[in-house]
Amino acid sequence: MTAAASPAPLWRPDPGRVAAARVTRFQAWAAERYGAPAEGGYAALHRWSVEELDTFWKAVADWFDVRFTTPYTRVLGDRTMPGAEWFPGATLNYAEHALRTAEDPARAHDPAILYMDETQEQLALSWSELRRQVISLARELRALGVRPGDRVSGYLPNIPQAAVALLATAAVGGVWTSCAPDFGARSVLDRFQQVEPVVLITVDGYRYGGKEHDRTGTVAELRRELPTLRAVVHVPLLGTPAPEGALEWSALTAGATISDSDSDSDSDSAEAGDRDVFEQVPFDHPLWVLYSSGTTGLPKAIVQSQGGILLEHFKQIGLHFDLGPEDRFFWYTSTGWMMWNFLVSGLLTGTTIVLYDGSPGHPGIDAQWGVAERTGTTVFGTSAAYVMACRKAETHPGRDHDLSRVRCVATTGSPLPPDGFRWLHDDVSEDLWIASVSGGTDVCSCFAGAVPTLPVEIGELQAPCLGTDLQAWDPQGKPLVGEVGELVVTNPLPSMPVRFWNDPDGSRYRDSYFEMFPGVWRHGDWITLTDRGSVVIHGRSDSTLNRQGVRMGSADIYEAVERLPEIRESLVIGLEEPDGGYWMPLFVHLAPGAVLDDTLRARVKETIRARLSPRHVPDEIIEVPGIPHTLTGKRIEVPVKRILQGTALDKAVNAGSVDRLELLRFYEDLARTRQ
Repeated sequence: MTAAASPAPLWRPDPGRVAAARVTRFQAWAAERYGAPAEGGYAALHRWSVEELDTFWKAVADWFDVRFTTPYTRVLGDRTMPGAEWFPGATLNYAEHALRTAEDPARAHDPAILYMDETQEQLALSWSELRRQVISLARELRALGVRPGDRVSGYLPNIPQAAVALLATAAVGGVWTSCAPDFGARSVLDRFQQVEPVVLITVDGYRYGGKEHDRTGTVAELRRELPTLRAVVHVPLLGTPAPEGALEWSALTAGATISDSDSDSDSDSAEAGDRDVFEQVPFDHPLWVLYSSGTTGLPKAIVQSQGGILLEHFKQIGLHFDLGPEDRFFWYTSTGWMMWNFLVSGLLTGTTIVLYDGSPGHPGIDAQWGVAERTGTTVFGTSAAYVMACRKAETHPGRDHDLSRVRCVATTGSPLPPDGFRWLHDDVSEDLWIASVSGGTDVCSCFAGAVPTLPVEIGELQAPCLGTDLQAWDPQGKPLVGEVGELVVTNPLPSMPVRFWNDPDGSRYRDSYFEMFPGVWRHGDWITLTDRGSVVIHGRSDSTLNRQGVRMGSADIYEAVERLPEIRESLVIGLEEPDGGYWMPLFVHLAPGAVLDDTLRARVKETIRARLSPRHVPDEIIEVPGIPHTLTGKRIEVPVKRILQGTALDKAVNAGSVDRLELLRFYEDLARTRQ
């Protein structure tokens, strides 16, 4: 998308909202205690947060009352990237912090989790019940021999049992890792075989799009192919009995810790007796393993730490998303996407999290808005693709649903096009904070995005996040403002990976982020930092379009093309040809009833020319039966480029990483005809 200046912001927070925002209160508090600037608003606070990195993160730990069982010797030891050492000497436990609200008698019976599925029935899990189940499962995991550092894997949908399992694993110092049950056996094994789990917690199937999907055969294959498993735990989501040798989830979570009367009258003694459950681990002890999409090889197994995630998510959820005990936090996600882990961390701020298991568009395209309405959601996260699908379907959520409690809609997964901003403003609420955010699985957080005290400009992310030294660099490492450059982070963040699994010398980790600019994190996105301090994302730099020396982001072209009602989705590729030429085809998946004739081709080209430039106009427009995606919904550009360059399909892409592998056959056939 382009950073077109607008005459006025689309939205501006009123003075009362600015004054009440937690980031405003944090700034005033940090000014008194740590020398943060009292004036100058967010821009001054951000500048201080990157210039005084150690002091800023100490302030975050103090503001959120992080419980260090043993104290740290300093905030940041070696700050070299990769390998920065955060809070050396400190011990803590992530799960203990996530369950802290249960210790408050006034809130113990409030909902910690609200759960819904496609039946629209709502289940509430109180803070005290969540804590009880976590402690019960943690004790059973210990009894099964799970020790700090052992991996516990989940093949689970977005259900409360998944959150309980993550927290129980963290409680005992284990390392959590999960895949959604729509992943096939090969995709799961590509991930889990790398980390060699000792426990597998799994459902018998799941419901999606109004249908039941049996997974008992897949589970049997996982058990055969994961020889390190010492136990399998069965969650009967579809009501089937546990397979032979598996343990029942209900038996492992039946243990009692605090009775209802104890939670009110004698909670201190009960809590003291339960603290042995929470293993106190070093700050950099692994919390979970997340996975890259793995489109061109085995997924990278990304290890993030208990302490690093704890601090980063406190900052993001408590300051940037302004979430607290009065809020309800819903993000449409699956357990195979980092946003699920981020959503569970909403518990850190005492926020009720909303889990939804089902199709985003069942029974209708407005299904997610219905979930937000029925759960009283205040911060609603979704994908940019869902917003644009709602716009294209001409839905009117603000008219058809009571969204009066929704104060923020956040989007990620891809840049939110300007038309998405306008649609949310016009068809959800004119007084709506729209937070387009961008980060990555690599840090399980955002580099830029939500700031409750700043205005929202159409097509732009509000600002770089606190403590994030975000810059745009040219190929020589020169910082740019107002020009497209590589997204880099020039100082460490606590949630940067502590390592990749099975990468003993760290070479794969270094090659992934630090090869282009040694000692500086290069993320692989094209961005523009505007002179107003906002951020524009242009797409992935590893699939850059480079025509006549001009670099172009694919996201800009998608935004222009998909404005047309006839175009459901598109994919653009730039190919360097042996004779020195450059071929840039645009592949389009048409809406039902649309025909790719000369008239539509002309409209597509004219739209791109008018909104972008003549250089952005493709050489050919080709109809395809569908656009291939990763399992987390991102368009696959680089593998398609490799296939069109003649690479065999099985060498160009990891088959288990693609949602519909058959769609790639089209590009394989096209490559043959062009040879």
